[in-house]
Amino acid sequence: MCGRYSLSKSKIELEERFQAEMLPDFNPRYNIAPTQLVPVITSASPKGFSFFYWGITPDFGKNKPVAQKLINAKAETVDQKISFKSSFQRRRCIIPADGFYEWKKLGKKTKIPYRFTLRDNELFSMAGIWEEYESVSGETQHTFLILTTTPNEVVSEIHDRMPVILTKEAEKKWLDNYSSEEDLKKYLAPYTSDQMLSFTVSPLVNSVANDTAAVMRKTSPMDQHGNYTLFG
Repeated sequence: MCGRYSLSKSKIELEERFQAEMLPDFNPRYNIAPTQLVPVITSASPKGFSFFYWGITPDFGKNKPVAQKLINAKAETVDQKISFKSSFQRRRCIIPADGFYEWKKLGKKTKIPYRFTLRDNELFSMAGIWEEYESVSGETQHTFLILTTTPNEVVSEIHDRMPVILTKEAEKKWLDNYSSEEDLKKYLAPYTSDQMLSFTVSPLVNSVANDTAAVMRKTSPMDQHGNYTLFG
């Protein structure tokens, strides 16, 4: 799964990379988590960043653990499952990012956080689908899911899934309302291994309350209690 990512670049960098207009008061994010309101670009509005909830809205998921919140969809079956098929056909989006996090299990209680980026630390996008619905209070709200696929060689050392990362060419096809399902499925594959890096980061990233640049910095491998380990 993909359960945490970052978008630490500036408004100007985002607008230049994606050729879309960002809100004036946008602030970089270092530790994005499910239920938060974050920028995406949709096939319905490709020239501007929209702000959608990741997975479900905070009110709906208030009393549910993350494990029960729907935040990802498997790329292998997104065109087959009734709950996702319509979104895959009509409501696709890309989710801008510059890194994502996964945890390597070293035992029942020990997990080491890793950060994954492109080799040159540039912005990229993850493939997603979105939904629109009316809340209990009558407000129109939007949510999105990140598509995941089998891991490449870099990610497989840590986790058995990774987000679908799109090339710039694939982004255009993904947001094109006239792209066929057959063409779209070609892009739902693991990203090239030699274009990615991974490294251990501070256990500060474990808490969603820590949304600062400190969570992205490369550190020596530590367990969840902050103890140094011999494992990478």
